[in-house]
Amino acid sequence: MGKRIAKVVKMELPGGEAKPGPKLASAGILMPKFCTDFNAKTADKKGEVIPVIITAYEDKSFDFVIKTSPVTGLIKKAAGIEKGSNNAKTTKIGKLKRSDLKKIAEYKMPDLNAYDVESAMKIIEGSARNMGVTIDED
Repeated sequence: MGKRIAKVVKMELPGGEAKPGPKLASAGILMPKFCTDFNAKTADKKGEVIPVIITAYEDKSFDFVIKTSPVTGLIKKAAGIEKGSNNAKTTKIGKLKRSDLKKIAEYKMPDLNAYDVESAMKIIEGSARNMGVTIDED
């Protein structure tokens, strides 16, 4: 007989910098322990938003699964922009090298519905275009 699950919570936390607070309190877990574990696992991702799924058990223990960072955040970081364009059709606000596109696609592969890196790159390229970011050949 396994532990009884109290709830499953999805949230986005700053890589390597999660702190106890109202957002985490809603999960009903031992916050300091979670923060220590999460921050240790995401220390190399400071400055990125990390999606996490927390499974909280009735005894206040927990498990968590870290997902890959959202595509838009990765594109903004690679293109060196703060936010997407207000009108992506007319206003181009950044450029992405094809090699950056490939890196993002390879990183996102586990979470994308794509068979290979080429199709993953097409998905990422579409997201970039919708944000007003153009793709340059290297």
